[in-house]
Amino acid sequence: MNRLSIFQKSIIYSVIAFLFSFVIRLIWVYQFNDFESFKFAGQFMINTNDGYYWAEGARDLLGGFTKQHDLSPITEAASWLTYVVAKVLPFSFETIIFYMPAVLGSLIVIPIILIASNLKMIEVGFLAALLASIAVSYYNRTMVGYYDTDMLTIVLPTFLLWSLILALRTKEEKYLLITALEIIAYRWWYPQSYSLEFSYFGLILAYALIFDRKNLFHFKLLTIMLFAMMGLPSIIRLILVIGVYISFKNERLKQYVWYFLAAAGALFLLSGGLEPIWLRLKLYVFKDAIETSQDILSLHFFSVMQTVREAGQIDFITFAERISGHTVTFLLSIVGYILMAKKYPVILLGLPLLGLGFLALWGGLRFTIYAVPVCALGVSYLLFTWSAYITQLFVNQKLGGIVKSSFVILSSLGILYPNLLHIIEYRVPTVFNKTEVEQLDSLRKITDREDYIVSWWDYGYPIRYYTDAKTLIDGAKHDGDVNFPVSFMLTNPQESAARLARLEVEYTEKAFLVAEQNKTKTKNEQKKIINNTAQMTLDYGFHDANDFLDALQTPLSMPAKTREIYFYLPYRMLSIFPTVAQFSNLDVMSGKMVRQPFFFQTNRFKDNGTTLDFSSGLVLDKAKGVLKLGAQDIPIKYFIQTSYTPEFKFVKEQTMIHADGVFSIIYMQAYNTFLILDEAMFNSTYIQLFVLENYDERFFEPISLEAYAKVYKLKI
Repeated sequence: MNRLSIFQKSIIYSVIAFLFSFVIRLIWVYQFNDFESFKFAGQFMINTNDGYYWAEGARDLLGGFTKQHDLSPITEAASWLTYVVAKVLPFSFETIIFYMPAVLGSLIVIPIILIASNLKMIEVGFLAALLASIAVSYYNRTMVGYYDTDMLTIVLPTFLLWSLILALRTKEEKYLLITALEIIAYRWWYPQSYSLEFSYFGLILAYALIFDRKNLFHFKLLTIMLFAMMGLPSIIRLILVIGVYISFKNERLKQYVWYFLAAAGALFLLSGGLEPIWLRLKLYVFKDAIETSQDILSLHFFSVMQTVREAGQIDFITFAERISGHTVTFLLSIVGYILMAKKYPVILLGLPLLGLGFLALWGGLRFTIYAVPVCALGVSYLLFTWSAYITQLFVNQKLGGIVKSSFVILSSLGILYPNLLHIIEYRVPTVFNKTEVEQLDSLRKITDREDYIVSWWDYGYPIRYYTDAKTLIDGAKHDGDVNFPVSFMLTNPQESAARLARLEVEYTEKAFLVAEQNKTKTKNEQKKIINNTAQMTLDYGFHDANDFLDALQTPLSMPAKTREIYFYLPYRMLSIFPTVAQFSNLDVMSGKMVRQPFFFQTNRFKDNGTTLDFSSGLVLDKAKGVLKLGAQDIPIKYFIQTSYTPEFKFVKEQTMIHADGVFSIIYMQAYNTFLILDEAMFNSTYIQLFVLENYDERFFEPISLEAYAKVYKLKI
């Protein structure tokens, strides 16, 4: 290997590291190869909800069509790349979207090795590439089946880090163009990349102003970065970047660099400036619990970011383990990074990646992935620094070499082991199982592409992908003002739910038409689109949205029916039903919570003969028919048991215990689960339709009643 050139070594190490990364990701395939419930039509399904969004776009591109207002991402980068790959490669579409994350995610090894190669420490880069490619958070978001933008979201900025390092170290003008093109590609792939790009820009600007103001190259780099970063369409930025690069190649135009920089700065500010950064900070750091709509009728809604686990704060141990696999490894990586920056100051350009990783402590675990490549380089550098020191302790060079090699091998295995162990134990399931998808596929055959399916936003993307129908909310469209009506439909009685479902769908379609008409009008002529709840309130002659919502229990006149509406009620929603309820358990006029519904679910219970112990301090006195909650004795209204016969016929046994009872208890025998609910939760549409199959024939018609999910058609 010593006779090989740095370039040859880089290729060999990159290939080995890539194959290592990809093969490790096949462990999941090996573990679940015989799990038919994870396959549909003989193909593995993906294991991230968001993946179905990009898959829908790629599918529609391959089909050559998309329906109007269906939110299919046919213009998004991930869908376009998938479309191209599916056109070129002779594999099925399902195989491509399943394995793409493993292939593209493994590309992270290349920029890491290139960075280390340029700093003349390629072995450090090789070990760092191995660690980064399988680090806990990076693996979790680039494993097979995790078909999402994360498969390139860290690869691209690491390539950008490489080009910036080479630009500053070599001062070669080709890296001006390479850097600008990487920024454009990164923004095309991941529009939220703005903050990271600007952080790189800020570091270079600080360095140029403090240490090297006379070097014109730095200001050329800053200028072309600004042109690449501004908030204009990609094609316009590409043309500007190429034009600027050609100008910089012309010796006669060197004197005008400052004019280019001024023009770039002006355009940058006019095209958005720092606004995108503030929006991201507000979304993940300065999270509001209650959102306020800025409409004619100001309403308040519960913020979805309060319920997203990825946006919640995490403890330091979790933070460290997700970045490096172990807390000790993480701490060593920080020490190693500091030492590496001391010897190679240019590596300080990795601070934006490291900083975004640390944002996870406040903004949620999704950010840990950014720190992975920098920390991998840090701990690898420290390991090889120690190994060099160990060698110097031996007079006998041969013995020193043996000890050094042994130390490197054992230490490398030590930092890789926790991550490998995590991969073996991380047995994440597919989004839906085979039975659920078969049910959705059957639904696709009876629905029209303009019909709507009502369900919670967690299931929006897969529902659209498998049924090709529309949804009201999904993984991207889930702000408080759109979550509220769906939450209301699921947690209120059927009569209110049915009327609001018809209104919400028809008003949503009407809003689409207004948006289309606005495109051809001047700003003065454009009609303002306000949220549906506010618009309905005003249209029905109310000034208080709460009064309008109460009126849904009365025979309000409904708009003309333009399409069918289906309710998709899965069993898996039961575990998040209290969270679903949060979005409509508030006074929309004041933003204050108006009720605290009681909903308790457990499969950990013990029958003591005279009592049923549900754990968490809840005990049912069978003889008295009261639920003991601490010092309280709460009368039970209904005790209901549901089950399925061997022929999968639904059976329900209902007993009234106290007519004035406060809570009801439902034993779902097929799921070995008890539910304890107050009156409001008991009468909710989801509980009545999914758990009890008590549907009001005036409003709902059963379409598919399976144990995993139940589908009803709206009749009004």
